[in-house]
Amino acid sequence: MTAGTPTPIDVSVLVTTFRRPRHLALVLESIALQRLRGTTLEVIVSDDGSDDDTPNVVRAFATGSGVVVRYASQPHDGFRLARTRNAAARLARGDYLLFLDGDCIIPRHHVAAHVARRRRGTALLGYCARLSEAASRSLLPENLAVTDIGRLVTAAEHRALARRHRKAWWHAALRHPTKPRLAGGDFGVWRDDFLAVNGFDERFIGWGQEDDDLGLRLRRLGVRLESILDRTRSLHVWHATDPTATRRWRDGANVSRFERRGRLTVCRAGITPRATSGVRWGIVDDTPRGRLGDAVARHLSGAARVPAGCDCEIEVATTWGGGRFCRPAECRLLLAEAGRAVDPALRASADQMVEVTDEASVAHALEAAG
Repeated sequence: MTAGTPTPIDVSVLVTTFRRPRHLALVLESIALQRLRGTTLEVIVSDDGSDDDTPNVVRAFATGSGVVVRYASQPHDGFRLARTRNAAARLARGDYLLFLDGDCIIPRHHVAAHVARRRRGTALLGYCARLSEAASRSLLPENLAVTDIGRLVTAAEHRALARRHRKAWWHAALRHPTKPRLAGGDFGVWRDDFLAVNGFDERFIGWGQEDDDLGLRLRRLGVRLESILDRTRSLHVWHATDPTATRRWRDGANVSRFERRGRLTVCRAGITPRATSGVRWGIVDDTPRGRLGDAVARHLSGAARVPAGCDCEIEVATTWGGGRFCRPAECRLLLAEAGRAVDPALRASADQMVEVTDEASVAHALEAAG
């Protein structure tokens, strides 16, 4: 290795946090206690704008742990977990990314278990055992080295995780299209695969579904999702429920976005923002010129265009033309002129329909598609 060349990193542990410095101190100490054999490790803490002792906790850990530590922070503007996780991934140099919530400590073999099990084309799904409030309050960073954290997990939690692993194994064996689901607080993925789908979709704002969405896009890329719960799991340190969390999954603010049709494999608001010019488009050939037709042509003039019959990411049809979608596309976008009747067959074949009235609304529809 030449002088000045950075040491290659095998694993980047990406920890997201917000206003829980005590929990973060426990998580970081559990990372420092990892038993590694020839595995180079870095830790990246991504903070969603904490206004407490969090930066000091990270600074103290970086000074005393001997581990490479990087820190990212952003102004707090609501619950933006997808953006916070992407901020960590942008700083990562490891070949393998191990995502961890800032309230989940890990056993000493956790990183080694991922390294031993990982293989190309696969993401490894973990999950947490939930510690009781009493067990959580007994934990201290300075005592973690002599604490058998496995004994803090109840038998009921062990059974629940075993059931989750069995279901995940069965769904993976059947090649289920949506299960096992990816839980963002504890999973590992190859950095190349994460970047290939452009990371988390930052259009998910508020609690939930950004991780389900990532899992579906990784599957579409061809990545196999497998459980690692037979080898390791994280331990969730108790805290009061986040006020943005809903009791039922279906009541979450992001459910409608998650269930939308026309999901792109490579999201548009991810690690790298993808403007209109960065998407492969198809346009139904008989889209007429005129005020709105010219607007479509202008806004897609610098974008990659594919001919009929060729795969594209987004195909555009309009209600002021008479054509039909004609290409294999991940998203079929119908631009409907406000006040104009929509052909029911054309509407049914569209994944997304947006009413437009002028050039500005056409531009916004093209920017938001997918």
